[in-house]
Amino acid sequence: MSSRNSPPIESPSLFMIALSSLLLLLALWSVALADEANQTSGTAAAQKAPEATVAPRGQRMARDIRYGEWRKVCFKTPGANTVCRTSISGTWDTGQTAVRADLIEREGEGAARLQLFLPVGLYLPAGVKLTVDQGVAYQIPYVWCLTNTCIAAQVANPKLVEQMEAGQKLSLEVVDSNVLAVTTTLPLAQFAAAHDNAPTQTFQQDVDE
Repeated sequence: MSSRNSPPIESPSLFMIALSSLLLLLALWSVALADEANQTSGTAAAQKAPEATVAPRGQRMARDIRYGEWRKVCFKTPGANTVCRTSISGTWDTGQTAVRADLIEREGEGAARLQLFLPVGLYLPAGVKLTVDQGVAYQIPYVWCLTNTCIAAQVANPKLVEQMEAGQKLSLEVVDSNVLAVTTTLPLAQFAAAHDNAPTQTFQQDVDE
């Protein structure tokens, strides 16, 4: 009885092995690209996501505030650059300071810092909104509070400083603890002259050794 031999099992060709490896690499590469795209889009979304804004429930009239004139004073300290401050203050009829705005500049530095002193009892997450005449609004965050005042401060946008020099009024809007917007208006007619000219007073601060 003769036996029939089974046909030999052929091993996969080198071409098929190479093709399978290539398809596997392409699949892994596609997954990696998808993960990278998701991470990039997520990062971009996080960067572009706007901060939560607080919408006031309404408005109320501010107490009468009497503003003085813009005034520039400088401070010189040995071994340090001169610091100048262009400021305006507003007081209530009681004589208590209600608002003070400082534009602080250090000699040799291009950036100025805007600093606002405001009453306590305001809704801090809303920050302070500044508008020159009918222009663009600028948001200034609160940075800290003391027992009798809260301070909002930020590096001043150069465009805001330019608008203050050319404008007539600076509207300052805050939100009180009842989430009502309160606005006061600071005059700007004398700001450019005070800011660009020599200081009205310079203080020499000596350092004791």
